[in-house]
Amino acid sequence: MNSKTFLTAAVTALSFLISFTHARAEGIGTWRNYLAYSDITDVQQAGNTLFVLASGGLYSYNTSDQSLTTYDKTNALTDCGISLIAWCQEAKRLVIIYGDGNIDLMARDGSTDNLPDYANAAVTADKTVYGVDIIGTHAYMSTGFGIVNVNVADREITDTYNLGFRVDYVYSEGGRLYAASSTNGTYSAPLTANLLDPANWTYAAPYAPRPKTVDPDLLATARTLNPGGPKHNYFYYMTHKYGRLYTCGGYFFSGGSDTMRPGTVQTLLEDGTWTACQEQLDTITGYEYRNVNCMAVDPADHDHIFAGGKSGMYEFRSGRLVNYYNRDNSALQGAMDRGNELGNDYTFVHSMIFDDADGSLWLLNSQAPTNSLLRLTADGDFETHDKAELMNGGYSLPVMIGMTRDSRGLIWFVNNHYDYPAIACYEPTTDELTMFAGPFQNQNGTSLNIDYIYCITEDADGNMWVGTNLGPFYLTPSQMEQHNPTVLTQYVVPRNDGTNYGDYLLSGLTVTAVAVDGAGRKWIGTNGAGLYLISRDNNTQELHFTASDTPLLSDNIESIAVNDATGEVYVGTDRGLCSYMGDSTTPSTEMTKDNVYAYPNPVRPGYTGPITVTGLTFDAEVKITTSNGVLVAEGRSNGGTFTWDGCDLSGRRVASGVYMVNTSTQQGEKGTVCKIAIVN
Repeated sequence: MNSKTFLTAAVTALSFLISFTHARAEGIGTWRNYLAYSDITDVQQAGNTLFVLASGGLYSYNTSDQSLTTYDKTNALTDCGISLIAWCQEAKRLVIIYGDGNIDLMARDGSTDNLPDYANAAVTADKTVYGVDIIGTHAYMSTGFGIVNVNVADREITDTYNLGFRVDYVYSEGGRLYAASSTNGTYSAPLTANLLDPANWTYAAPYAPRPKTVDPDLLATARTLNPGGPKHNYFYYMTHKYGRLYTCGGYFFSGGSDTMRPGTVQTLLEDGTWTACQEQLDTITGYEYRNVNCMAVDPADHDHIFAGGKSGMYEFRSGRLVNYYNRDNSALQGAMDRGNELGNDYTFVHSMIFDDADGSLWLLNSQAPTNSLLRLTADGDFETHDKAELMNGGYSLPVMIGMTRDSRGLIWFVNNHYDYPAIACYEPTTDELTMFAGPFQNQNGTSLNIDYIYCITEDADGNMWVGTNLGPFYLTPSQMEQHNPTVLTQYVVPRNDGTNYGDYLLSGLTVTAVAVDGAGRKWIGTNGAGLYLISRDNNTQELHFTASDTPLLSDNIESIAVNDATGEVYVGTDRGLCSYMGDSTTPSTEMTKDNVYAYPNPVRPGYTGPITVTGLTFDAEVKITTSNGVLVAEGRSNGGTFTWDGCDLSGRRVASGVYMVNTSTQQGEKGTVCKIAIVN
């Protein structure tokens, strides 16, 4: 048997073994969008292809082979939140108009040309695009000030006709171009005239509405399709546990934000499918069902979910509502408003957490007349653990959110309100509450005018991080013993320029979400500045993602959750859910042949991405050698993961062959060995 035949046989055998032991994982550094496609608003036919606009997302259906293709920022589109589409038959392009006026022109094969000029134009007039009409090779966009003419064939914006009034739709008839305006009537101009001159446009007729219609046969076909994805693009709160991603959608903060989002509780299951809890519950409860902003999952039954928000608390089993808790049938109280207790439409439950030990549920009743902290026992009884420290101005704190349990068994949460921003720490076993409130100062004695505290989470070193309108801060274990004034650490990142100067970490940014991965690094989400990855020691900004240069859907981050088993980082934005495949997983307690493996494996010709070894212990030493023991790469694990670029110590791509992965623990104890097959 020659060497090539032997290698082929070895790779085949190794591939066969791996296919039975480990599912294929997404490549490190790749993005994925989880977009909704439930609400169909338009269907455009292009030969044997149907383009479907649904929930602001786009997919296509090939009527010949019945294949479905979804399009997003990871594979075709330059933006998200599509408002209009239109097929230009003569130019063989789909015109895609986004909510901000950005334009994509996409061929049937998915190749796309972007025309960003209109979206980027500094125009004081109303830039909203109210309609798009195809005439020949041109797409006429009806805007709040006139018409924008897009030459689809030449893939450029040709002209802008500033008529000074809103245009709702455009059509051509008898050698004239017509602009129908719901505010000014219908105007027209000869196609041979200078359409840039408003004087050439004359009043033609009263406005006649043209309702948007979709071909009923095409719509019927589209309704039979299932492109997958969640039902809604609402992800204000997320948690990843038990192999699932649990999410809920909107939020209401008294005296602050009201997203008006319908009640939404959605779960991404282990097999990649989505489920949604029963909706439109106002028809059952008689009270508003919207702005659900917190949830908790029963550790004994992962299909048993509680959710809360503006109008009380909801209990679901296998997606169906089984109980609704409000001020009439539980210890919950309505919100106080100018001395009056409001009804069940305003019964605020903004945070909750299960006690894994006894199956009870802790919850917070914001802005209530007397109640603040409640416990629902596993037997269904309510206990009140009201605390004077959680009262302010005659009622409980109005926006108590973010309940989380730390490694010490303490329950932490924050009050996200400008009137009294505060951090609370509760010890369930002793029923003791500790408050950390203003005046705040940093470790250097500088006063901090913090108005909002959006989140709280524990890092790998026992510090409690909070996201605020002034950036990220944290309480060290020693600071947790101090109270007046409350000292928060504002980390100073050295400049490493030969001076002793440094800069405060992400100072001045509005930090809305913080999550810690398996390597102890902080994923920090902001409002307006995108997503950051900060090293465990806080000295290094390892990554920064923005919507303008990555598939991140928006720079406004609402929530973050990490799948510790795979390293996938889920990012909930105000425009939907996306994820980034990180390079860190939770370390294993030991390294065995059953949990240490590499992927992709075998590495096939043409693959140049990272090769990942997972299942490692914390800070494990990894050495990769040839089959006869020559060292080609080495390093230490990131959490429970090590990545290799497939190159030797000199940076050259290694030759085809089977390579040995030798591991040892942080203490130097030898671990297991696995193999990687590479075919160039």
